Amino acid sequence: MMAIFPDINQQAIFLSRSDSSEPLSSFAYSPFKLDGAIWPSVEHYFQAMKFTDPEHQANIREAKNPRQARKTGRSRLKKIRGDWKSTKQAFMTRAIYTKCRSYPEIAKQLIDSYPNQIIENSQYDYFWGCGRDRRGQNYYGKILMAVRDKLMSE
Repeated sequence: MMAIFPDINQQAIFLSRSDSSEPLSSFAYSPFKLDGAIWPSVEHYFQAMKFTDPEHQANIREAKNPRQARKTGRSRLKKIRGDWKSTKQAFMTRAIYTKCRSYPEIAKQLIDSYPNQIIENSQYDYFWGCGRDRRGQNYYGKILMAVRDKLMSE
């Protein structure tokens, strides 16, 4: 019998970026220092980096939870930075890497996932996640695996 999604291995790890109980998610409360500030979560940092206005970045950083940070970051009342499409993966990578370097137990969890494929299991997100039909780009999973490779090489 042929697999429906042959590129996904049987030991793949499926996780949700918005599951705050999952240490590898961007919503997990794991404060870290980056760019001269303490960020409550990867999501807070990522959403704030969409903007160049320090005051708006601070508003997002101070959001009471990652969901609120995402909502504020998605609001189009402020102009998003012009290079966002080409830099958003770098900002996500920096945040995840810094979080892992700040929390050895999270880094260990990520390293221990080797060699399994990591998939952000979002039905609706075809950029960061796998999408409903598993044809999404899964950039969140790819970034986690790239950070895992970097941590393993250090």
